[in-house]
Amino acid sequence: MSGLWRSYQILLFKHPWKVQILTTGTLMGVGDVISQQAVEKKGWTNHDMGRTVKMTGIGLFYVGPIIGGWYKILDQLIPGATKTVALKKMLFDQIGFAPCFLGGFLCISSALNGLSTDQIWNKLKRDYTDTLIANYYIWPSVQIANFYFIPLNYRLAVVQCVAIAWNSYLSWKANKM
Repeated sequence: MSGLWRSYQILLFKHPWKVQILTTGTLMGVGDVISQQAVEKKGWTNHDMGRTVKMTGIGLFYVGPIIGGWYKILDQLIPGATKTVALKKMLFDQIGFAPCFLGGFLCISSALNGLSTDQIWNKLKRDYTDTLIANYYIWPSVQIANFYFIPLNYRLAVVQCVAIAWNSYLSWKANKM
């Protein structure tokens, strides 16, 4: 296991952007598998592989690049690593970034599921507030620790490991019709 971690660190050092995005896509897919198997109890014969591919794609092309870029911007806006700086970053993240990001996620996943503009709007009205409230139960404490203890290159991976359960919830919420 330590050899795998060491290989990951080497790749992360050589190709930080690519590795962070691939990690995010992979863990978004894992979250969907957990959602379908553990939460929705679909069983492997009824597993929707297309849905897993969509969630992986959202991780690769939306979540990974957007959050990875956001962390870089946040480090430039609020430099440092003190407890106060971590608190400020968490507040910026949860008040400024998370509401927009979650809205974008729900719109993208709904569009990929073939919903019309009216259906997407109705889904947002139905699910957005619950999703944002659930976000606030989980992410503020995770983000304070992330911003205080974790170097920038590892933040996205750390968040995505914590996010396996969150991704399962998001997948369930995004695919609930």
